[in-house]
Amino acid sequence: MIKATLPVLLLALTSTFAKYIPKTGRRIPQTLSRGWGDQLIWAQTYEEALYWSRSRNKPLMVLFHLEDCPHSQAFKKVFSEDDKVQKMLDEDFIVLNLMYETTDKHLSPDGQYVPRILFVDPSMTVRADINGRYGNRLYAYEPTDMGLLFSNMEKAKKLLKSEL
Repeated sequence: MIKATLPVLLLALTSTFAKYIPKTGRRIPQTLSRGWGDQLIWAQTYEEALYWSRSRNKPLMVLFHLEDCPHSQAFKKVFSEDDKVQKMLDEDFIVLNLMYETTDKHLSPDGQYVPRILFVDPSMTVRADINGRYGNRLYAYEPTDMGLLFSNMEKAKKLLKSEL
């Protein structure tokens, strides 16, 4: 009896605590992930991310953060552990995380703060209409905002299909 239930119990435990694994199998963690999603393929520069977005016809998600910012660290922990977000990013988005500001002023429409997430469609248009819940920091997200982030990611995908 115990021998028969042990494999079932082990399978249940591993599926409960397993992190998202891409369809193509486990990937070697990239240093570009900086802990935000080791199984994701991250663009190295904004220019590279724009090229990938345009050539693959996928929206780009740009994540601004700082390594020593407590808000960024708290958000990173929740972000990297959210399997729904990680799966959608892997399958439907080009991703870039930056610890510095770009020269493109469109990526800081309401200021330079972290953590901040902006979406850019393949036509290289920054989607200023996809924002967070704060009036004074339109593109800021906190650990409790993962549902809103997922909803905004779905919105970015729908806009891609309906507008482009």
